[in-house]
Amino acid sequence: MPADDLPLLIAAAREAGALARDLVTRPLETVDKPGGAGPVTAVDLAVDACLATRLRGARPHYGWLSEETEDDPARLGAERVFIVDPIDGTRSLIEGSGLWAHALAVAERGVVTAAVIFLPMRDKLYAAAAGQGASLNGAPIRAGMRRALPGATLLAAKPALEPVHWRGGQVPVLRRGFRPSLAYRLALVAEGRFDAMLTLRPTWEWDAAAGDLILREAGAATSDRRGGALRFNNPVPQVAGIAAANHRLHAGLMAALAR
Repeated sequence: MPADDLPLLIAAAREAGALARDLVTRPLETVDKPGGAGPVTAVDLAVDACLATRLRGARPHYGWLSEETEDDPARLGAERVFIVDPIDGTRSLIEGSGLWAHALAVAERGVVTAAVIFLPMRDKLYAAAAGQGASLNGAPIRAGMRRALPGATLLAAKPALEPVHWRGGQVPVLRRGFRPSLAYRLALVAEGRFDAMLTLRPTWEWDAAAGDLILREAGAATSDRRGGALRFNNPVPQVAGIAAANHRLHAGLMAALAR
């Protein structure tokens, strides 16, 4: 990983955050994406253009994968690729909440090596580089140390706790929470504010890539819903769900889930 990938992501995220904070003070232009893919606003598109200019201008040989840019298969041949969600939590932005984030990552041969999750309305910037630890606003963070699954705090949508998803139909006693931004959910586990995060649906890479590295550098384990390693820059840019927690709790979560 080039030594300056993380500083580049941090600078780009802060530039995008300043732009987004300005734009959300104006009337939002919102349309629904085709196929029920959710809403997109002029803020999403403006931030996407800002990040593309900053990041691709600095690393023209990197591939590019963004929720708001038409996918270019050329990224599959790139050794390194930017994986970007300009606004993770667009519905939250539309509703006037500050719980949306910019999620930026660099993946090298499928493995994330630099990552930033920035909540500009909360001034919370999570960052990590491979082998260098994870931080929140420059201070080191670590995942929690809870060992027992019963009673653990879990960030997940309600459907994840339906009995069909759990071995023998037995749902562990968990204290469920939720945040609209998937990237922020991952960051909260890395920060130790929640014990675990789980999503069982196919998940877009731009929602997951940055949080994957931040969690691993904070001492947590990450996997898909079956326990497999998360790999990025796939032809179909999705992973098969996400499970994240400290290593002991993650093992308990995998044992409790139905296969």
